[in-house]
Amino acid sequence: MKIADVAEFYSEQGGGVRTYIHQKFEACREHGHELTVVAPGASTYVEQRPGGQIAWVKAPRIPVDHRYHIFVSAREAFEALDHFAPDIVEGSSTWKGGWIAAKWPGPAVKSLILHQDPVAVYPHTLLEHWISIQNIDRGFGWFWRYLKSLGRNFDTSIVAGDWLADRFAAFGMARPHVVPFGVNKADFSPDFASPKRRQEMLSACGIEDPDAKLLVAVSRHHPEKRLGLLLKAFDQVRQSRTVGLYLIGDGPTRRWVEKAAAKVAGVHVAGPIKDRPLLAQSMASADAMLHGGAAETFGLVVAEALCAGLPLIVPDRGGAADLAGEAYAVSYKTGDLEGCRSAIHEMLDRDLPGMHRAARDAADQKVVTMATHFDRLFDHYGSLLDNKAGGSG
Repeated sequence: MKIADVAEFYSEQGGGVRTYIHQKFEACREHGHELTVVAPGASTYVEQRPGGQIAWVKAPRIPVDHRYHIFVSAREAFEALDHFAPDIVEGSSTWKGGWIAAKWPGPAVKSLILHQDPVAVYPHTLLEHWISIQNIDRGFGWFWRYLKSLGRNFDTSIVAGDWLADRFAAFGMARPHVVPFGVNKADFSPDFASPKRRQEMLSACGIEDPDAKLLVAVSRHHPEKRLGLLLKAFDQVRQSRTVGLYLIGDGPTRRWVEKAAAKVAGVHVAGPIKDRPLLAQSMASADAMLHGGAAETFGLVVAEALCAGLPLIVPDRGGAADLAGEAYAVSYKTGDLEGCRSAIHEMLDRDLPGMHRAARDAADQKVVTMATHFDRLFDHYGSLLDNKAGGSG
């Protein structure tokens, strides 16, 4: 099977999309498939990878985040698709990349991968203090009509969970096919916890008390992740108890996050940790994960936290909420400062060792491996190709 992913938001300096595509290359290599990633970049060339290749297409940088480029013209992307002649073409965004995949005139089966709910990412984040979520969704009826129009060009649409399939279907899309995303579960474990690493993290937060509690947040620095809310809530908690907050991640608002964090005692902005074993050790060495994002279609870092045995403090919407459970998580109303503050206090007052055990049990039940994810995705594509061959015969 030859698969082409028109990956509008792929960058070698990126986060979740980069990780996912690297995993897809490995899965294609193991299954004997070939993956071509068509991505915007600094120049046009083909870069060979185990499992396939990246067909870079020259495109301008995104002004607000220079790690990324953006498609302007479809011509060179079409040429790459013509050259590699895929059996399956994936559109991995709802914008230009999705339309490139939709309008390429080749004979492939077409799949729209809904990695993002743009209404949740921006309008919900920016407007919900003044307008209800229901009214925001209704006010963006034009987007839901746009998404329906885009979706009609594809043979299938893919989402990570039933809750998201139901959300898109409620706005008139044909109900997407659910293929749960996964994580490399063996990379994260409570067994990786290190007292030495824990003390290093506490010390970075300015805390020398070895009995102090430690929260960790792993997040892209972007408004949708609501790091400002987390810092304000943590600051209030910090007034009455000794606790550290270790922030891992990077992104376009990094400078703002560093300035805001500098005003809050007990916070350390660590930046990105690209060493995966060190990341896993850092997560396993904390007491709980603090999370603010409510717009993820799948809570990747939240799933990894569960595998590391971390209890969760999460908002009540999005992929993180979908992974939460009473035995190992405390939820708060999305965007609510008082709710987030109370949730942190509640977590720190609960039986943390018991919640750690419950979190690890939940990882076994709720989180699939990436191997399982790709097995299901490739099986779905195989069925679509068989149906197409049968229909053409």
